[in-house]
Amino acid sequence: MNDSIIFNNYLLLLKSTVEVYVHGTLESSNIDIGNLLKENLNKTLEMQQTTYQEMVDNNWYKIENVKTSAIEKVINKINKE
Repeated sequence: MNDSIIFNNYLLLLKSTVEVYVHGTLESSNIDIGNLLKENLNKTLEMQQTTYQEMVDNNWYKIENVKTSAIEKVINKINKE
């Protein structure tokens, strides 16, 4: 297994973990537990950002620029619905 695969799997794990923390934070009826979940959510978001940036820096995560015309096309389609 190479670094790219490891980082990709780690990024997916972090994204899943963020979802769990978001739902836990929103649904918590105990303020202390909610705050703990929120702290862990923020730490996980920082880890996700660091991992993502490392992947971009190593060309393991490809970013494609979207043309303005394509964005406008989607917006127009949404506005017509």
